[in-house]
Amino acid sequence: MNDFSTMIAANADWFYLVGAILFVLTLRGLSSPKTAIRGNRFGMAAMAIAVVTTFFLAEGPVLWLIIGAMVLGAVVGMWKAKTVAMTQMPETVALMHSFVGLAAVAIALATVLHTEQQHGAVARVELFIGCFIGAITFSASVFAFGKLAAKSWAKTLVGGWVKPVQALLFIAMIGFGGVYFVTDSLPAFYAMAVIAVIFGWMWIAPIGGGDMPVVVSLLNSFSGWAAAGIGFTLGNSMLIIAGSLVGSSGAILSYIMCKAMNRSLLNVLFGGMGTSAVAAGEDTGAPKNYKAGSAEDAGFLMANASSVVIVPGYGMAQGRAQNAVKELYELLKEEGVNVRFAIHPVAGRMPGHMNVLLAEADVPYDDILEMDEINSDFASTDVVLVIGANDVVNPSAKDDPTSPIFGMPILEVTKAQTIMVIKRSMSTGYAGLDNSLFYMDKTMMIFGDAKKMVEEMVRSINGAGH
Repeated sequence: MNDFSTMIAANADWFYLVGAILFVLTLRGLSSPKTAIRGNRFGMAAMAIAVVTTFFLAEGPVLWLIIGAMVLGAVVGMWKAKTVAMTQMPETVALMHSFVGLAAVAIALATVLHTEQQHGAVARVELFIGCFIGAITFSASVFAFGKLAAKSWAKTLVGGWVKPVQALLFIAMIGFGGVYFVTDSLPAFYAMAVIAVIFGWMWIAPIGGGDMPVVVSLLNSFSGWAAAGIGFTLGNSMLIIAGSLVGSSGAILSYIMCKAMNRSLLNVLFGGMGTSAVAAGEDTGAPKNYKAGSAEDAGFLMANASSVVIVPGYGMAQGRAQNAVKELYELLKEEGVNVRFAIHPVAGRMPGHMNVLLAEADVPYDDILEMDEINSDFASTDVVLVIGANDVVNPSAKDDPTSPIFGMPILEVTKAQTIMVIKRSMSTGYAGLDNSLFYMDKTMMIFGDAKKMVEEMVRSINGAGH
């Protein structure tokens, strides 16, 4: 066993290199639903290599404590993975990010309390950066969890006082960090960590619900940088590599999502959509006329169409309707209808939310198209079925310069011949904006639970003898 330990320690850099390559292959695999399972397997193998190698490099590890924590975490993680509903996946992801941030803070605190170790200038910078990124990630992720889970304590902060308070907290955090760097003062380090936690909450709390997908993506990036900071603190190259991969990929995804909304990241983080009390372009309360129809009407129209595009939104996730939608898709395919799905980059409550739902229902990947791929086809589409989406199909983004989402690229469903929308009510979407699409002459509103309505459409098509 001693020889084996020596061999592992002597070749640790090679094992870490293999792990790093596997982590890169993980990200490549996760870039597509077709290869996501393979990507996950690469990630599991990389993590196993990293953990085992680190065990043999550590000096005097308390094995029972480490293994006990790992087993407990694995049990809770597997239980959560099997029981969490898809509608709760966004807040679950946000909560997981908070744990990474908390781990970064805990390791930084443990390191500064290590009285037998002297911390040079470079080490103090690493501890400062790692701790405040971790602290911000922790509290911001907890708030994002509460916001996505509609918790009463996750209230959006509004008012002219918010930005000055944010600025003061940020300056104070940097100031105490500077004092710690110069004097190695533990009270300054503690003050910096506490202020960073408060700043993380205050930073995310003013951001409206319409921007939460970007926030989740950005917090994913932050959790990666926090992990990289832990790697510098512990001198672990594998953790630095893995954290940097997560951090950079999350940052790139955040940029892509901001581009899909035609907004800058700074505007999302410090401007916000739907955070004002009365945003320009909102519904004034005047009565508007809309046409309501039934699931039977929708089934008849789709069965007799030559092309149908389905636009899923959070309503599909909320109603857990993805399997019913898959059944509708297959039935229409059997009738010779060309059926495809149109996906907006920020549909749902987290990046790739709709793709995950459709993959769970085993919808063929070839019929799931991104916004840029399918927008040009709406003009030749007979019927569009919108399931619980609002902001990503709102024509105000193109037609109303006073709208808060003006300039945001949308799925141009208004070009289709007939539009059908499944919603529970005429309430606004997550960004709090009314949608003129619902009042168009060629739009038919179908009110009810998404799963129930789609199942009724399937029954009506089968009952009609198609």
